[in-house]
Amino acid sequence: MTMKTIRLATTVTAGFALAATVAACNTDLTGLNQDPNNPTDAPAGALFTNAVNSAVGRWLGGGYSLRATEFTSQQIAEAQYPDEDRYARLQGSDTDGWFTGPYTNDLEDLRKIIAKGQATKDAGVYGPAMVMQSWDFGYLTDTWGDVPYTDALMGDSTGGSLAPKYDTQKSIYTGLFTALSNAVKAMSGGQVNGLAGADPLYGGDLGEWEKFANSLHARYAMRIVNVDPATADKELKAAFSAPGGVFTSNADNALLAWPGDGVNDNPWADNFKTRDDHRMSKVLMDILVANKDPRTGIFAQPVADSSLYPGGYGGMPNGLSTSAAGTYLAVASRPGAIFWPGNTSAGFYGSAANLATPSYLMTYAELSFIKAEAAERSMGGLSPSQAKGFYNDAITASLEQWGVTDPAAISAFLAQPGIVFQGNGSGGAGDPGLKQIALQKWVALFTDGGQAWFEWRRTCQPSAVVAGPAATISFVPRRYEYSTTEGTVNEANLDAAIADQGPDNFGTRVWWDTKPTVAPTYVSASVCAGNNGK
Repeated sequence: MTMKTIRLATTVTAGFALAATVAACNTDLTGLNQDPNNPTDAPAGALFTNAVNSAVGRWLGGGYSLRATEFTSQQIAEAQYPDEDRYARLQGSDTDGWFTGPYTNDLEDLRKIIAKGQATKDAGVYGPAMVMQSWDFGYLTDTWGDVPYTDALMGDSTGGSLAPKYDTQKSIYTGLFTALSNAVKAMSGGQVNGLAGADPLYGGDLGEWEKFANSLHARYAMRIVNVDPATADKELKAAFSAPGGVFTSNADNALLAWPGDGVNDNPWADNFKTRDDHRMSKVLMDILVANKDPRTGIFAQPVADSSLYPGGYGGMPNGLSTSAAGTYLAVASRPGAIFWPGNTSAGFYGSAANLATPSYLMTYAELSFIKAEAAERSMGGLSPSQAKGFYNDAITASLEQWGVTDPAAISAFLAQPGIVFQGNGSGGAGDPGLKQIALQKWVALFTDGGQAWFEWRRTCQPSAVVAGPAATISFVPRRYEYSTTEGTVNEANLDAAIADQGPDNFGTRVWWDTKPTVAPTYVSASVCAGNNGK
């Protein structure tokens, strides 16, 4: 027997002896039931990477975005299986996973990360997790309204419940503002170790996380402007003046650059490997083509027969019957080649490099549109004289984000009659500048179907978004139905939420959407309708 074998044998024998001693004097044997191959805990970094991938893959991915909200916001249409485009497969049983998934996956991971970071006083760990948690909760509440927030994720804590109460959306927004402010305050004080390479968004750069947090704060502040303008104004000022500031260029964009390694791919490109049923919506394509938008050939692919569409690009109406939708498969524009992975079941479109196309959580373009609207409304400490500059910055940022970098092309677009800013500084009904801001912001949100839908609900722009001829209801949904699982496992709290918010259907408006006529860009009840034309 070699010395190495003797030493190993001695170590193993001693280990068994120690285990026997511990077992003999310890009556708690629960640890013996733990599977060493399936640990119950993980390092904060690994949890964070998983949480970000999970959350981004859901809200900006091939399900919630590409097969639901991109149809509801009418940026993309469905040419072969139009059930979701007609709202026929958006019931609570169909969208259950989008409601329950965050609580059981990414939000739970983020809760654990926050606890780990706070235990070690490492703001570089818990600060970014608080920001991501706020980004995640934003999609939940803006999609469904009242949702579990304060009591959520507490089932394994002392005094916690497996049946959490639902918070009102108003209180959730208060919580989001507080959480983001606290995260920035903590991160501006420095860090201990941080997340470093485990952070797929900013590589552990807390300065960038502060900008993201403050920009997200501004997104939520503007979201509530119709129902609570005083709070919106206050929170916009807080966001713009907070430590670290807000986004100042596309270099600050919160984006997930997918590895494109066949495992972690851009979810749209992954979808298009085997599916060819999406076509561009007529609503979006009409806006792009009419304004000679240089993003047209990036967002969309040319049509096979250019005689059918001016400029060689065109979309299809939303909400058609199966037979009517099918006629557009061969004629309407596909989504842009940048979203296609090359070799697909439908032919060769794009390239394998597009599996690494980024997903954008929030952009400098969006932040600049928020500033433009705030300025035109004389909110957030800004004035109407600044609105045009922010508006032009926003459009330029979006163009550059998508690869349009030629200064001449950018200048030509900004000089288009429909694009030149026409704001009159009133910030009220009839101010054409606010309509332009809302419309171009909606265009710039392409690929983020959720945010595009939320903005349409807030601004009623573009006004061409109306329920299709074969839609199951006569209006565009104002929210989605609650998870059917909740009716089984959390019925009492679900019933209380419905009693507070209104019937669990597509027509009930969430809190920030209850005063639509206050919006300066409101059109009419027939265009901006919810249930029963309200």
